[in-house]
Amino acid sequence: MNKTGNSMSKTVVNSWNDFDSLRHVIVGRADFTCIPPTEPATEAKIPEDSDMRGLWGPRPLHTVEAANRQLDTLTQALESKGVRVDRPTPIQWNQAVTTPDFMTGTMFGCMPPRDVLLTVGKEILSAPMSFRCRYWEYLAYHDLMQRYFDEDPEFRWEQAPRPRLSADAYQGGYFDEITLEERLRRTAALDFVTTEHEPLFDAADVLRIGKDLFCQHGLTTNRRGMEWLKRHYPDHRVHAVNFPGDPYPIHIDATFVPLRPGLVMNNPKRPLPAEQRRIFEANDWEIIDAAQPANDKPPPLCYSSVWLSMNVLVVNHQTVIVEASEVHQMDQLDKLQFEVIPMPFRDAYPFGGGLHCATADVFREGKCEDYFPKQVPGTQI
Repeated sequence: MNKTGNSMSKTVVNSWNDFDSLRHVIVGRADFTCIPPTEPATEAKIPEDSDMRGLWGPRPLHTVEAANRQLDTLTQALESKGVRVDRPTPIQWNQAVTTPDFMTGTMFGCMPPRDVLLTVGKEILSAPMSFRCRYWEYLAYHDLMQRYFDEDPEFRWEQAPRPRLSADAYQGGYFDEITLEERLRRTAALDFVTTEHEPLFDAADVLRIGKDLFCQHGLTTNRRGMEWLKRHYPDHRVHAVNFPGDPYPIHIDATFVPLRPGLVMNNPKRPLPAEQRRIFEANDWEIIDAAQPANDKPPPLCYSSVWLSMNVLVVNHQTVIVEASEVHQMDQLDKLQFEVIPMPFRDAYPFGGGLHCATADVFREGKCEDYFPKQVPGTQI
């Protein structure tokens, strides 16, 4: 038995999707999390009416403690289901980041490991994220990666090319006097604050469904990043998807969520365009609208929208964890014959997202399946 009480003590890295049986996962921590200063990428993330605008520095201690209580409760619930849970090692995020190309006043945190760690099969890759404040975030997972490397002789520990994040990586003046309508126009036209100067992507923009990787082209992932993924994973098919109804297209997992083979949940405010749906329809996947959120606004000092309601964690083909206040989402999944586990998590939302964001796969049962044998032109890179 390991220290979590789980009999699976020696690490095996293996995960090809977000719905096969989860056996080993990383759950984040909220310690020392900061609201970072304004920079080109964070400006993309914060809505104009957010209470976070103009604020930066360490988050209030009582909010950190509340978030950690909910992260600990999630950990205990997963362990009770037989899942091994590891946790990152937070560093003091209230430090400036200085490189030859930029300086920013603080870092961010390590509550959402899904943003930085991409698990594809027996590999875990640290993503080249576009937020300058997240430049050193992968260090919180270094000890875990080293342990996995020592314990699993087949584990591949990878790092995407480190971006410079100089001024060339962003469009200067992109947010000057921008309106919501202009944001929607630009995102529909695939015109984002990040340029194509260098490969950029967040791991949370990559949806893994066996041999196919669906990448959201948005404010944190560019086409050059997708091209890098295509070359890095030559045995996979890499697809570009986008959701024109989203004025803040950052991370795919509150917009398009696979629940089990053949079933995916789509945010009704951000529908996948018809030409991009064809590959799912051709392979008999059903796309359903997610239930409406039960909350009409996010918690204070939160980056994300109310649609974290659909940011669920699938434990296996029959079991899903949902935020406890999201009664409509729980009811929908119950009617789809899932065992629904309610999990209080709104105190953790401001630290980087929902239940899926707060985790990163290490091991799920199953192998690399071809869920889309009928390929359709229009999305593949």
